[in-house]
Amino acid sequence: MVERADINSVLSEIRSMRSQMMQNQQVEQAQNLKGQMDRVSETGKTEKTPGFGDMLHQAVNNVNELQQQSGDLKTAYQQGDPNVDITRVMVASQKASVSFDALMQVRNRVVQAYEDVKNMPI
Repeated sequence: MVERADINSVLSEIRSMRSQMMQNQQVEQAQNLKGQMDRVSETGKTEKTPGFGDMLHQAVNNVNELQQQSGDLKTAYQQGDPNVDITRVMVASQKASVSFDALMQVRNRVVQAYEDVKNMPI
């Protein structure tokens, strides 16, 4: 006979794991903040935060890399490379597709924001 876990015990375990994860994240954030504050006090100035253009450039490069990796895996699979299986090819292809779709959504939002600003009355 198969034993089934009580739903309440499963839910309580999930909640306890979630609270532990949140506590760990808070500790990590506090440590990161402390590290940043130490660096600020050591150098006397804050680190330069990347601008929107830099972040957009990095995102485009990441999407490009994912698409190139996907293309390379597809080519290797088509040529019969025994080290490349179809699951890796499909996962890489989906990662590239999702990242490209996300980038297109960002582009559409930026274009829409530009048009909104352009059409503002003076």
